Amino acid sequence: MAMSMRPCLLVAAIDFGTTYSGYAFSFRSEYDKDPCKIYTPVWNAGSRSLVSLKAPTCALFDPHKRFHSFGYEAEDKYTELAADDEADGWYYFRRFKMTLYDKMSLKRNFKLEADGGKPMSAMLVFSSCIRYLVDHLFKTCQNRVSGIERTDIRWVLTVPAIWNDAAKQFMREAAEKADIPGDQLLIALEPEAASIFCQHLPLEMISGTDGGFKPFQLGSKYLVLDAGGGTVDITVHEVMDDRELRELHRASGGDWGGTKVDNAFTDLLTDIIGNDVMIEVNKKDKSAFIDLFREFEVKKRTFKPDMKGKLNIRVPIALAEICKAKRGKEIKDIIASKAKYKNRMSWIGDKLRIESDVAADFFQESCNAIVEHLESLFNEPEVQDVTTILMVGGYSESPILQDFVKTNFKQKRILIPPEPELAVVKGAVIFGYKPNSISERICRYTYGMRVMVPFIHDDHPLEKLYITDQGKQKCNDVFLKFAEIGDPVRTGEPQYEGTHHPANFEQDNAVFGIYASTENDPEYVTDESCIHLGTLSIDLKETVGNDRPIFVRICMSGTEIEVKAKEVNTGNAVSATFDFLD
Repeated sequence: MAMSMRPCLLVAAIDFGTTYSGYAFSFRSEYDKDPCKIYTPVWNAGSRSLVSLKAPTCALFDPHKRFHSFGYEAEDKYTELAADDEADGWYYFRRFKMTLYDKMSLKRNFKLEADGGKPMSAMLVFSSCIRYLVDHLFKTCQNRVSGIERTDIRWVLTVPAIWNDAAKQFMREAAEKADIPGDQLLIALEPEAASIFCQHLPLEMISGTDGGFKPFQLGSKYLVLDAGGGTVDITVHEVMDDRELRELHRASGGDWGGTKVDNAFTDLLTDIIGNDVMIEVNKKDKSAFIDLFREFEVKKRTFKPDMKGKLNIRVPIALAEICKAKRGKEIKDIIASKAKYKNRMSWIGDKLRIESDVAADFFQESCNAIVEHLESLFNEPEVQDVTTILMVGGYSESPILQDFVKTNFKQKRILIPPEPELAVVKGAVIFGYKPNSISERICRYTYGMRVMVPFIHDDHPLEKLYITDQGKQKCNDVFLKFAEIGDPVRTGEPQYEGTHHPANFEQDNAVFGIYASTENDPEYVTDESCIHLGTLSIDLKETVGNDRPIFVRICMSGTEIEVKAKEVNTGNAVSATFDFLD
């Protein structure tokens, strides 16, 4: 996609996050002088005196499923509707990005559940949010430089590196529905973007580069730990010539982001007062409920491992009142009656006071999972000699997570850029100018497609026999490999080139199933290790006859899989597309 993109006057990047989203842009004239001169807005929380570098990933639709608002505005409007008992019929969504995580069979028509359980098209929700960010960004650009047209912009949309091809395609289609032309859009992988940005920062701005340490010189190797709200995304890079990066180990990670900490806090409250009370508080006082988790978010980012005393969190009065009505007890008496909380937490007025060791426990599940995964990575041959960890993403701002990583990896140098939550979106802008910044990636799976080959009776199982309309015997379901798990793939170079013939004379469309496997050499697409990803379709309507070979070229080294095809006899290009959502 990047090779055929039109020139641009500016690059704009959208970081669509699990908990927070934002954007950044820079003008080419400024980029040429200073690649790090990148503009990012600040977001105001409307009715509350709060300013942040990103807006909450929340969306509100009216009862007719028309988009109403995004971010803090959506939060405020929804709580206002709830306070006036007018929220019924409206559709409110928050933290819905994780619905795309780890779904190998994602469909473009799947639905999200709004607060309250009402369903709505996920594509509509995602595309409406992206359109809001696009419009907001474009207005900001126009305020800075007059005469800017949308055709002047190259867009970059960030996605986790551990996402599969279906999720990437879903985000691309959502962006195109938000009026971003496909030939102006790049997909950037989040940890790669952050890595690119940190390369361009002055070293004195990066924590951990003291003593003349130069982490981004030729031949340097480092692990990128991109800890966001939903996922933790990890890649390992080596610096090559001209600041290009080579991936040393395939991207990995999991759902161990900052929302795990939120969930632990929610579980604590639920354990004290009961799930039914939590549900009713959310229904009756949404404004206070949202404020509760906003306050916890601030505490989460600033809580330190060596903090003494108690963590004070203001809790909605409604919570205490509903609890008393349902349980017949004050919250302070419930806490006192539970041995595990006695002398470790208390309830005074409208505040929950938690001892620091209890608060630190909120981080245990998430941090332990991250450390355990890092330990396993550092035992891999490709990663054993890597001595540097680059921490980026919003969750990397947490002193608790930083301390966990530093304590468990004392022999490693830990680097943290300023404002780590913006490293991804700013790096995505630089990626937009240099889409070939990553020269080599590592395959996460063995990829192949379902083909037919001449049937050999002594080798092929009889149940795979297929007879064409020309009477030829073929073996069906054969896995034709074009990339192997763990293989290095060079950007721009094809991983598969081959010639294919239509099986039948009347065939006007050739469809190949695309599969991924965790094995190196699967034989058939029906093998247990194989997962059906989608289809490759080649349009044969303009070709004639049975002898019409089609040359297919597949490139898997970019952030998205690309395919090109042409008719061998004429040299004419034919339409070929992947579909991972059908």
